[in-house]
Amino acid sequence: METKILLDESRLPGRWYNVVPDLPAPPPPPLHPATREPVGPDDLAPLFPAELIAQEASTDRHVDIPEEVREVYRLWRPTPLIRARRLERALSTPARIYVKYEGVSPVGSHKPNTAVPQAYYNARAGVRRLTTETGAGQWGSALAFACAQFGLDLDVWMVRASYDQKPYRRSMMELYGARVHASPSTATASGSGILAEHPGSPGSLGIAISEAVEVAAASDDTRYALGSVLNHVLLHQTVIGEEALEQLALVDETPDVIVGCTGGGSNFAGLFFPFLREKLAGRMDPVIRAVEPAACPTFTRGRYAYDFGDTAGFTPLLKMHTLGHEFVPDPIHAGGLRYHGMAPLLSHMYELGLFDAVAKPQRECFEAGVLFARTEGIVPAPEPTHALAAAVEEARNATSEKVILTALCGHGHLDMAAYDRYLSGEMRDLDLSADRIEASLSRLP
Repeated sequence: METKILLDESRLPGRWYNVVPDLPAPPPPPLHPATREPVGPDDLAPLFPAELIAQEASTDRHVDIPEEVREVYRLWRPTPLIRARRLERALSTPARIYVKYEGVSPVGSHKPNTAVPQAYYNARAGVRRLTTETGAGQWGSALAFACAQFGLDLDVWMVRASYDQKPYRRSMMELYGARVHASPSTATASGSGILAEHPGSPGSLGIAISEAVEVAAASDDTRYALGSVLNHVLLHQTVIGEEALEQLALVDETPDVIVGCTGGGSNFAGLFFPFLREKLAGRMDPVIRAVEPAACPTFTRGRYAYDFGDTAGFTPLLKMHTLGHEFVPDPIHAGGLRYHGMAPLLSHMYELGLFDAVAKPQRECFEAGVLFARTEGIVPAPEPTHALAAAVEEARNATSEKVILTALCGHGHLDMAAYDRYLSGEMRDLDLSADRIEASLSRLP
């Protein structure tokens, strides 16, 4: 009858899991935008240190986690796996719901799982400063924390919509020593150009990426760090699923359904990649489901095509599910899910039929978040309410016992303005027209 399934600190994973060698087909490579040829290490060197570039292209099934990284991980890992018994009772479901809770990290989300190794590898390479973008502020906070651990300076471009909605996220980044710019900003040519054309732009992750990449590429002692989408980021997050596998084994459970929220895809990948390894080996057979916002539905309504990862077109071309690099999502409260594209590795796996995807409107997600808070006591961030909404739907429809696993990738203590809007009845679901998507996709490179 355990409610919290805990692992001793000695059980902290010693390796990250790379899913690529276990896939039935390799993912398409990123392409150089000028030559349309696959990019090599030299093409990425202005942005990333050599060890992260090697991880990006690695075909090794496992990558050892440096002890310096594990030392910082021990501040909060292993994280708890929670049996949501009170939620189950409220739903009158025969299903058993397990929640891997990443909100116990110093910044309250899963993001330090990759921020810490990225800061470590950059510091070891002699980098002085990092630049990055952030949507809701979770990633920016995580990287600011990580840079403080390894003595790096940090500049963060925060999407304007979230900069205005979530001022205390900015405060947290500054508390850890980062400089925060509202994006689009006048500090870069790409940001200034967008402001000249759209003075009231709410910004987007694509715009913020352009600004951060522009600054990093122009300085020899500066590199860029990304909080989702790329292979090495998804790799680092697999500590989530590796721990969850072991925790479920302690209570003799195997998941029938795994659900996770997706913006760029790192939290979802971190949870399910180790379980997919077991599924491909024939040791279990869970249904795996990505849940995305209806206002930014890259899997369910986007196109699988080569596109830029940023708005200005500074990045390599990535084969991914995309709404178009010029697409600016509506300012929904799940700011971390407002990205025009999906991780190329996840996009490839979706095309292979290894998981399915659904899109949820934000009011249904906040309804699930409120229900979870009132039953389990944890206030979820807006992003994982999407996964909770899918888990609640699955549990309500369950007619027999099944095990549902999800990741609650962060708490919502700094997102109360969003809950205020929901509780006051002011929150609206935002319709995304087919014409708007087609107009954006017509400008794919």
